Amino acid sequence: MRNYNYIQRLLHDLILGNRYVNRSLLEIEKLIFLKQKNIKDNYHLFITGLPRSGTTILLNYFYSFGEFASLKYSNMPFVMAPNISKFFYGRNLPKKERLHSDGITFDLSSPEAFDEIFFKNQDNYVKNECLNYLKLVLISEKKNKYLSKNNLNFKRINLIKSILPNSIFFLTIREPLQQSYSLLNQHIHFSKLQKKDAFILRYMNYLNHKEFGLSHKPWFEPVKFQNTNSINYWLEQWSFFYDYVFKEFSENPNCKFIVYEKLSKLEYLKKLLKLGKINNTKKLDQDFFTNSNKKISLSYDKDIYERALNKYKRIEDKSISSL
Repeated sequence: MRNYNYIQRLLHDLILGNRYVNRSLLEIEKLIFLKQKNIKDNYHLFITGLPRSGTTILLNYFYSFGEFASLKYSNMPFVMAPNISKFFYGRNLPKKERLHSDGITFDLSSPEAFDEIFFKNQDNYVKNECLNYLKLVLISEKKNKYLSKNNLNFKRINLIKSILPNSIFFLTIREPLQQSYSLLNQHIHFSKLQKKDAFILRYMNYLNHKEFGLSHKPWFEPVKFQNTNSINYWLEQWSFFYDYVFKEFSENPNCKFIVYEKLSKLEYLKKLLKLGKINNTKKLDQDFFTNSNKKISLSYDKDIYERALNKYKRIEDKSISSL
């Protein structure tokens, strides 16, 4: 997005910044492309969790098997019209590192969390149009299973499950100090980028990406720590987030906790692929994942970290036993 020209930026502003334009695009899509397709009882995979815990890595890995449909960079900015967007496909570009500067690369054929443009609508709209919208995505890629990575869908698990009852939800988690440190670094990094380029801020706001940066919105109301430039703030948010999702979904058979640090383990990976109903074990490639945990020298509140670490260990045990 940093290298978008004026016309590209204007087009994104006009489309992504207007809910009614997006809804109109969906209506046009339905008129032209929607056809009878039974997807309600199919298996669909939704990846969610606090950012910096492997959600994008898992998205790219599962998409690489060719069994799922997902929104891609080539759909932007017409994400509500996945079939119409094909008429605007340009030539694919060489892979480049994303703005996070975390080693993850993408091109126009890469999947991404663009369905937030749809899911951020009111619940009634989502209930009424979800099947139609996902059908259109599936039709555009000639697939029967939908794959989503959306860090905000933890709020909508029950809603999505009521529409697509056979879906499974991967809730990712990472060692709390490591994840909080990564969140802090991304917050500082994106705040600098957004100060230099207002379009980056607008673009992320359109996608509801307020996890870090100038428009950061906490997942839960801060209690003890208010300073977003302190790792303690992110540790407290980590604790609130995983306290909530563990309480709400640990006994839900459609929800599975996925531990970042376990993704390099062959047996753990085999279980994940089985959960994802992936039969092509010939592509059991462990190289898709690089553990980026590192030594952290920042001082932090020992009490909040101890609480978070205990929750992490409990979820880790739950993850291993339930896979």
